[in-house]
Amino acid sequence: MITKGDKNKARLKRHLRVRKKINGTTQRPRLSVFRSSKHIYAQLIDDVLGVTVASASTLDKEIAEQVTNGGNIEAARKIGELIANRAKAKGVEQIVFDRGGYLYHGRIQALADAAREAGLEF
Repeated sequence: MITKGDKNKARLKRHLRVRKKINGTTQRPRLSVFRSSKHIYAQLIDDVLGVTVASASTLDKEIAEQVTNGGNIEAARKIGELIANRAKAKGVEQIVFDRGGYLYHGRIQALADAAREAGLEF
């Protein structure tokens, strides 16, 4: 039986393997996604300077009022739109997507699709 610790350990291994290959720059920051059972978080990170350009999560007051459950696809779509709008406000049009070791499926895919529809280029 696979325990929760084993699953997270495997995800972290996948995440590190992906992170060796992708890197966020000032022109193309990295969109990093983390999902828990109750919430989803997204950050735009400039790895060269080591700063977070923009962030959004289901804990933000704007989103918390709109969604009842932060751990579903609807909430992920809202976060994708919000992070895209915040990125555009900072002058960012192109990004590198970092799925955080998660499968590109479900909430992760919904967030990415919503960010693309809102105007970000991957």
